[in-house]
Amino acid sequence: MKFSVDKHEKYVVLKLKEGKFTNDNTPKLKSEFILLNAEGHCNIVLDLSSIKQCDDSQDLSSLLFGHRLCKKDNGLFILTGVNPVVSEILEMSKLDQHLIIVSNVAEATDLIFMEEIEKELLGSVDKG
Repeated sequence: MKFSVDKHEKYVVLKLKEGKFTNDNTPKLKSEFILLNAEGHCNIVLDLSSIKQCDDSQDLSSLLFGHRLCKKDNGLFILTGVNPVVSEILEMSKLDQHLIIVSNVAEATDLIFMEEIEKELLGSVDKG
């Protein structure tokens, strides 16, 4: 699976450069999630704007995997750029109820920073 990785201090943006989710290319995506998690990245934004086709919900299992990895480390896994075809499959498989889906990367980063601020505020309350 072809993708670009844009690392920031508080989050990472993965932009897929494929037109389709398949059982052949999603294992590499899972591997990238594991690598990023091992590097200490717990907030991942996955930009799906180039994905135009997905044959079935099994191909999207990598998304749930990424979600679990981020959640385990108290982070966020956010999807952006989801087209209507993929959105329909997410709804049919009920994955949309577990994943955070926003319209663009800017909205995703805003959500991450709000979450980080909340963690810091709650942390300072707990210490006080």
